[in-house]
Amino acid sequence: MDIGIGLPATIPGIEGRRLLDWARRAEERGFTALGVIDRLVYDNFEPLIALTAAASVTERVRLLTSVLLGPLRANPALFAKQVASLDRLSNGRLVLGMAVGGRDDDFQTSGLDLHQRGKQLDHLVDEARRIWAGESRGTAGAIGPRPVSQGGPQLLFGGQSPASFRRAAKYGSGWIAGGGGPQAVAQGGAAAREAWAAAGRTDKPWLVGLAYFALGPQAREHAASYLGEYYAFAGPYRDMVVQSALTTENQVHDALAAYRATDCDELILAPCDPDIGQVDALAAVALTSA
Repeated sequence: MDIGIGLPATIPGIEGRRLLDWARRAEERGFTALGVIDRLVYDNFEPLIALTAAASVTERVRLLTSVLLGPLRANPALFAKQVASLDRLSNGRLVLGMAVGGRDDDFQTSGLDLHQRGKQLDHLVDEARRIWAGESRGTAGAIGPRPVSQGGPQLLFGGQSPASFRRAAKYGSGWIAGGGGPQAVAQGGAAAREAWAAAGRTDKPWLVGLAYFALGPQAREHAASYLGEYYAFAGPYRDMVVQSALTTENQVHDALAAYRATDCDELILAPCDPDIGQVDALAAVALTSA
């Protein structure tokens, strides 16, 4: 199982220099991917911009949106150009994880209908794939730049609905969990394999998990502060997320074993504390047993 680490791009107040230092350190320590999560009405960096910054100071680590809220990107042509630009600038290291989202404020602020988000995501992907394939759109021809890989970057999809798994099987390389622990990956993996079989695919879906972590003497405080604020909209679910954060070395070890048992292919550990020492602390625990 590969081990990736999240960028602290969603922790309020994070400075650009810290984000770049974090990306460099993560690659140096051997994490396989840098992940970013997405939200509009919040004090966070836009995910594609954050990953572009990370791409500028790294050479090998994959750049993963885990996940991008696709329906909020209402201009498919501009979206396709932005994604292809990042893919080309990073020499093909982008992995585009997407889902429909579900926060009312993000959609209201965007002037979009929350209840049409599934259709909006399908339209976005259909249009983007045609653009990445080089379809002519005007007097100058195709919308460039061309992605590094023919047809565009690797796609993953999240979500728990049957439509989400059908979408993943139609367009993607795999399915990504939005949290929920090893059980969510196990259940999602089973549903993804069923969707793959129904679509007539013979390859195995790539399964990606997501968990939150903080290590050190004040780990529990950092997890409670950040996750409590970030998930304030979620009511009682907020406390469940806070309690699920991995805040000791033993919890990290146990979680790695549990995720491996689900056939998880990659686990992204998202930080609750932006201190650069968290990269080293996690590497010392997670990568020695990866």
